[in-house]
Amino acid sequence: GADGRGGPVSPAAAAAPPVLFEISRILNTGLDMETLSICVRLCEQGINPEALSSVIKELRKATEALKVML
Repeated sequence: GADGRGGPVSPAAAAAPPVLFEISRILNTGLDMETLSICVRLCEQGINPEALSSVIKELRKATEALKVML
């Protein structure tokens, strides 16, 4: 599919404008289109973007720590 993983693109992924995904890719955020779209929707609902960024970073650190342990 168009999400780069071979699967179908979900409605959430379709909500993020392609230019926003391209900017995300250029900035090397590591977010796929669906995750980026979810982040955009959360920000539109009033979630603080800096707080959301911090949560994503912490989740990535925790994921990497678990990978090292396994």
